Amino acid sequence: MVQLRYFASLREALGIGEEQLALPDNITTVAQLSAWLQTRGTDWQQALGDPRLHTAINQAVVRPDARIHDGDEIAWFPPVTGG
Repeated sequence: MVQLRYFASLREALGIGEEQLALPDNITTVAQLSAWLQTRGTDWQQALGDPRLHTAINQAVVRPDARIHDGDEIAWFPPVTGG
């Protein structure tokens, strides 16, 4: 079981801020998880398909090839903009 969190505009686009999921055995990386979640539909494809997104595992920013383990917290957030 993993804890998933979606921040800022992602939370608004998906209509959900967090969820817990048991992942299929073949989902072992952030990229695979993102691709699997995008099969939920167009909103998911648009939100998680943005290559500018940042992903963190247990509050440490990671690359898409980072491994996921049972009990991890995986969070997606858009790039920070300033002004």
